Amino acid sequence: MVTEHVRSLARGLAVIRAFDADHPEQTLSEVARRTGLPRAATRRFLHTLTELGYVRSDGRIFALTPRVLELGYSYLSSLSLPEIAAPHLEALVREVQESASVSVLDGGDVVYVARVPTSRIMTVAITIGTRLPAYVTSMGRVLLAALPPEERADRLAALRPQPLTDRTLTDPAALARELDAVREAGFCVVDQELELGLRSISVPVRGPGGAVVAAANVSTRAGSRDVVREVLPALRACASAIEADITAGDRTPR
Repeated sequence: MVTEHVRSLARGLAVIRAFDADHPEQTLSEVARRTGLPRAATRRFLHTLTELGYVRSDGRIFALTPRVLELGYSYLSSLSLPEIAAPHLEALVREVQESASVSVLDGGDVVYVARVPTSRIMTVAITIGTRLPAYVTSMGRVLLAALPPEERADRLAALRPQPLTDRTLTDPAALARELDAVREAGFCVVDQELELGLRSISVPVRGPGGAVVAAANVSTRAGSRDVVREVLPALRACASAIEADITAGDRTPR
């Protein structure tokens, strides 16, 4: 039996695996040391992964991005984040009697990876895989707010915000201030900016290393209830439960 081993692929995967819960952010030298690769080769792999969107860097520190989830999309769909989140979203929906979702950031959009609906309150049907502009959604703002400052500034500069309603925040400077406020508060409320009559509240979901890997939200009819007082505590508890399961899964031998 002939074994075909693609050395460059194996090395690239080794670079990705060098990042874990205990080493979420590393310098080039640290990655080289953990992988056993020469610095020159490590630099090439890191720069390639950065160009492809799987790694982010401020010029000195490197870290994985949520795009690495694409590498295991089949597994993700059948087991990982959607399966982990689903029972907790179901419990949340039973408690607050509103639709709940989890999404990840992909470029300038949020992508829904888990959802438990109640009554339909949006004109657009939301399903797994639905993409919405990050700047105008509460989950998108939570995810954008969690980015490193330089990357967040680059994302905002690339956006072309459109007024989807007369309440939509489109001024880049105002959006930047809003993201600062979201990062400080640890949650985000968007009121009728995506669609008139729709209000949503979101919180971050963190991975084992503490980095934000997703966002969870609850959507309601505008004016129907005080979402900060009535929904936020349950939503935060749901996010904490998802985080605990993610961490437990990360520590389970594979």
